[in-house]
Amino acid sequence: MLDETTTPLPPREDVASAPADSPAPAPSPGRTVWLTRLLVVGLVLAAVNLRPAITSLGALLEDVRDGLHMSGSVAGVLTSVPALCFAVFGVTAPRLARRFGPGAVVCAGMVAITAGLLIRPFTNGTAAFLAASALALMGIAVSNVLMPVIVKRYFPDRVGTMTGLYSMSLSAGTAVAAAATVPMTGALGGSWRLGLGLWAVVAAVAVLPWAALLVRDRRSAATTTGGGEGERTSARASAPRIARSRTAWALGTFFGLQATGAYITMGWMPQIFRDAGVSAGTAGLLLAVTMVMGVPLAFVIPRLATRMRNQGPIVVALGACGLTGYAGLYLAPAAGAWVWALLLGISNCAFPLALTMIGMRARTGPGVVRLSAFAQSTGYLISIPGPLLVGVLYQHSGGWELPIALMAGLMVPQIVLGVVAGRDRTIEDEC
Repeated sequence: MLDETTTPLPPREDVASAPADSPAPAPSPGRTVWLTRLLVVGLVLAAVNLRPAITSLGALLEDVRDGLHMSGSVAGVLTSVPALCFAVFGVTAPRLARRFGPGAVVCAGMVAITAGLLIRPFTNGTAAFLAASALALMGIAVSNVLMPVIVKRYFPDRVGTMTGLYSMSLSAGTAVAAAATVPMTGALGGSWRLGLGLWAVVAAVAVLPWAALLVRDRRSAATTTGGGEGERTSARASAPRIARSRTAWALGTFFGLQATGAYITMGWMPQIFRDAGVSAGTAGLLLAVTMVMGVPLAFVIPRLATRMRNQGPIVVALGACGLTGYAGLYLAPAAGAWVWALLLGISNCAFPLALTMIGMRARTGPGVVRLSAFAQSTGYLISIPGPLLVGVLYQHSGGWELPIALMAGLMVPQIVLGVVAGRDRTIEDEC
């Protein structure tokens, strides 16, 4: 159980990955259970809020366009903003974490998400709407990077379990926001502003446990001396070296390719099925199946990954599901629609695997911070052109054969680089 004070010896990967120079603040024996439960609640609530800002907007994008008189090109830019913000703001997370501590930055991230989601529905112009969205996405970006760091810092012997828990929570938040936003908007009288603004309430709840943890950490810091400057020095010393690590580059590119596949699937799969003769309602259900697959598997895959020295076999298995799903979409999209949706949902679970490998490919706390920022920022930059390229190919070819071939083709380097990233080594070894 997570609140036990004594645990069995963890697998070798988790022992090796324990942050040697940035241990978790040691709670007093009487508060161990309280602190652990508060951390778990904080992780779950933070993860739930890392995607509704995006998927709730996607569900109401047409209403938002009409309400703010957006042009089609501006709306297209709006759909590309999340990945760009994740890449740009994510690189600031290591410096902020060194300066203020990862828990404080995540708390600030939840506040930024709440403020952005609260402000943007009640703006009256496109520029203000984009600015408020960027504020929420900035909070998501730094929290994205620091979630693996929080897990490593406070649960060094349970990296797989806790990564699985917050990955599952992230997937659940994504699916619920996509499925519930439109019905909730209807129940609120059809106002898209209220439908979007309601998610600010969910984000505000996530601020509470992190604020409590921040108060607790500040009190602990008052009685701790000598460790902070050493950790900052260690992090600064390792900063320029991560770009020399083959594992870091492999993991960053793997992250980017899996994100590309996920964004293409979420953005275009319903249209592929509709063009094949599937009804609009069924196409939406097929997308829901693909997304829901990430909920249970996001918990199972990280736990399995931490029990293996090399995660390459999992990468290959997920890639094989993706290749089979794309082959089915190419040859018989309507006949085996449910099977292809299921297989692509399994393939998209490369995301929690990538998050788990971030925690396993670095031994130290500063190393995890740097690797997480590097891999996610690099990955999200790589993912930006994918959905746009698919749209261009579809428009110019008049069919889905060429775009699907591109999707399948990208799966090959994803498998190769995932196998490289899954090797039993750390960036500290390479640097």
